[in-house]
Parts: sequence; C-alpha cells; structure tokens
Amino acid sequence: MNIKVLRGNPTPEELAAALAVVRARAAAAAAAPAGTPEPRDGWSDPSRIAAHRLPQPGPATWARTFWPG
Repeated sequence: MNIKVLRGNPTPEELAAALAVVRARAAAAAAAPAGTPEPRDGWSDPSRIAAHRLPQPGPATWARTFWPG
C-alpha cells in the first residue's frame, strides 16, 4: 500500500495517526464476512426525515420551510 501526501506538511505524529486509521479500517474490512452490508448511520436513514411532521400551509409557513416542526 502506497500513500502519498499531496497537500500540506503533516507532522510525523499526524501521518502516523492517519495511517493507523487507514490500517484499522482495512483490517476491519478484511475481517468482515463477504456480502455483509454495512450498517446505516442516522444521517443516511430516510426515516429520519419522514419522522417529523411537515409544516402546514399558513401565514408563517415560509419560516418553517427548511426546519420542520
């Protein structure tokens, strides 16, 4: 495995920490059984959006168009 730093000037400690994370992720991926789907996190779960009541039409609806509830 070759890793090349394209931008910046990381310290040896920063580079070692980044490589430790990459190696840990690679080891976890190699240890997982093939065909096992990765668990979904909360941000990608579509039910997170549908769980809230949508704003109802009215005079103040413009203020609630982005943040339901």
